[in-house]
Amino acid sequence: MAALPYFPKISLQLTPLSHFLSPSPMNLRKLSRASHVLLTRKNFHTTRSAEEASCSDQHLRLRLTSALSRRSLDYKHCKQLITTLSPHEFDRLFPELKSKVNPKTALDFFRLAYDSFSFPFSLRSYCLVIGLLLESNLLPPARSLLICLINGSLPVLRLRSDCDDSDRVAVADAMASSSSCFDQETRRRLSDLLIEVYCTELKRRGGCYLALEVFLVLAKKGMFPSKTTCNILLASLVKASEFEKCCEAFEVVCRGVPPDVYLFTTAINAFCKGGRVEEGMELFAKMEEAGVAPNAVTYNAVIDGLGVSGRYDEAVLFKERMVENGVEPSLNTYSILVKGLIKAKRVSDACCVLKEMAEKGFPPNVIVYNNLINGLIEAGSLSKAVEVKDDMVAKGLSPTSSTYNTLIKGYCKSGQADVAERLLKEMLSMGSTVNQGSFTSVICLLCSRGMFDSAIRFVGEMSLRNMSPGGGLLTTLISGLCKHGKHSEAVDLWFKFLRKGLVIDIKTSNALLHGLCEAGKLEEASRIQEEILGRGLVMDAISYNTLISGYCRKRKLEEAFKLMEEMVKKGLKPDNYTYSILIRGLFDMNKVEEAIQFWGACKRNGMVPDVYAYSVMIDGCCKAERAEEGQKLFDEMLSKNMQPNTVVYNHLIRTYCRSGRLSMALDLREDMRRRGISPNSATYTSLIKGMSITSRVEEARLLLEEMKEEGLEPSVFHYTALIDGYGKSGQMVKVECLLREMHSKNILPNKITYTVMIGGYARAGNVTEASRLLSEMREKGIVPDSITYKEFIYWYLKQGGVLQNFEASDEDNYAAIVEGWNKTVQ
Repeated sequence: MAALPYFPKISLQLTPLSHFLSPSPMNLRKLSRASHVLLTRKNFHTTRSAEEASCSDQHLRLRLTSALSRRSLDYKHCKQLITTLSPHEFDRLFPELKSKVNPKTALDFFRLAYDSFSFPFSLRSYCLVIGLLLESNLLPPARSLLICLINGSLPVLRLRSDCDDSDRVAVADAMASSSSCFDQETRRRLSDLLIEVYCTELKRRGGCYLALEVFLVLAKKGMFPSKTTCNILLASLVKASEFEKCCEAFEVVCRGVPPDVYLFTTAINAFCKGGRVEEGMELFAKMEEAGVAPNAVTYNAVIDGLGVSGRYDEAVLFKERMVENGVEPSLNTYSILVKGLIKAKRVSDACCVLKEMAEKGFPPNVIVYNNLINGLIEAGSLSKAVEVKDDMVAKGLSPTSSTYNTLIKGYCKSGQADVAERLLKEMLSMGSTVNQGSFTSVICLLCSRGMFDSAIRFVGEMSLRNMSPGGGLLTTLISGLCKHGKHSEAVDLWFKFLRKGLVIDIKTSNALLHGLCEAGKLEEASRIQEEILGRGLVMDAISYNTLISGYCRKRKLEEAFKLMEEMVKKGLKPDNYTYSILIRGLFDMNKVEEAIQFWGACKRNGMVPDVYAYSVMIDGCCKAERAEEGQKLFDEMLSKNMQPNTVVYNHLIRTYCRSGRLSMALDLREDMRRRGISPNSATYTSLIKGMSITSRVEEARLLLEEMKEEGLEPSVFHYTALIDGYGKSGQMVKVECLLREMHSKNILPNKITYTVMIGGYARAGNVTEASRLLSEMREKGIVPDSITYKEFIYWYLKQGGVLQNFEASDEDNYAAIVEGWNKTVQ
């Protein structure tokens, strides 16, 4: 509509389009004149608009120059200027005014604009003002402005030309683009500032990674920071354990910055720490070729790398090369060697280095001593570690918390609970810092020794220091108390942990439930269960299985099955172990048919029996004298390609041996061997006993020898079974031989051994020896039972003994005498 005043006739009297399309010469001439008039008038309007814009730009440029070139900011004038200024106009004009701008005034203008008006400057404008500040040696404000820009706390105008990547790269890209108007020194200082800010101010937010990204953007555009800044970047990557990235960055650095000793050293350190020792040594050689002399730190980096990779001899040789090249080893050099040699358990070599260290005027400090003590502890040389600690004290160095913590670890490893406890008390009384590992080690050791009062006291000390004992330690403590019969203390401690707000994990609670159920304290276990559920804590399948097992052990099957139902209601699926516990409970109460029916029901409900489940079923059938059903289950296992274990075989072998079916038992033993399953002590116990019962004693004796050849040591049970066999066959000389063999192996006869020997001698007519053994048995504190008396009395009376001359001590033994008498009468 603005064009209407200039072209009233054309605007209001439009010529029809068909008129211009007429082919007549007159129309063509009219069209030509009309076009000429239009173009002339349009060019006049465009020229006039451009002139007006040029005048406006010139006016704005003059106002900006006036405002930004002053020694100080005219706030009133600038506020008026900002209200009429667009961000795009400022972005376009500011680069042209760079040479006339006062950097300090420009910074004040920027602050006024974005603080009071939220004026969004472009990244280019921000970067230009930062460059101007650096050019004028105004580093602190330049640094502050850059930090605000990177943090995103400044309003920014986004231009189409800006980098599409993340803000951190966009700032670097804008800095590189805008730096072309500065000299080389200012460009370097811009690079230094960018990378230094990322490495130091933003290190908690992964500053070294951002700095590396920015460095690569700048390097791509030919902007390289100073050697010092490059080293800051590389060192920050090493500190973050980014050794690979550091090595890659060093390669880029070398394209624009000739490396000095510090850059070389940092890169060599990165190679060595990253496990690339060979490449580190190659770079060391290139460093020397380039005429850059390595310093002590450079040598130390290589020595440390060689030590960490286990090349200790080379590390020592490299130290000698260091000396040959006129570089004096430092305290750190010797510390690295001592630490490495101790780690390699080359204690004597480490002590030699320690001695050389002192001779060279480097008295070992506490850190070196602590490393030596720790290495000796790890190597199992506790006494030597204590000597080193004493030497350290003699030289005027005070042991640190680290020293004490290390010694405590050593005493705990060697099982010296009293010394470890005393040292921990000493640390606490001195106010030393005790680490969590020391508390844990001492408490666990005290629990294993049954010293629960001290253990609980130290748990309290941990709580006072805001250390959480952790689920593992609490579980150890609760389990230990239960194993030593201190169930009430375990329950009290569990409640104490809850009251103090400590996190009680399910493992700790399960340990308490297990201890209570094992001791038959089901009421207490039920109380703990109610407390767990009442507090909204979780019970898992192990919790329920523990309770179910406890109730089954007490023959309370109804409660056990109710717990399984509760378990299902809470969304927990009973597993094979749950079913196996209940099946065993049914068998233990002689509910054989119910057990077999429940087994079938479990399978129909989706249970896939494992080896353990089959083992429980086979054991139950065998004990119920239903060996055939046990054998069927065994065959079913094999048909499913399941590998029976030794326990499963032992169930059947024991049953067949008891029923005299030795051939079937021996066949199973051979089947074990074919499948690569080794018989154990229980296997041989059943076989030896079975053969002894059936008077195949010599074969039983061969089995004992075979057992020894397979690395199994015979026990009192194996010898007793053989003695019984020889005794029943009247071979008492061989009984005496076996008895001597037992004594030579420090295997003491038990009640059953004495009973079968007494029966054997009495049966052989040697009542005197039988009587002597009976007396010996009493002298050794082994109380004869009714079976012992029955054996003795039967044969005593058989040999014509007088009943009135025999003394018995209790009603059961009198009953045995009567039974023995009745046997002789019959």
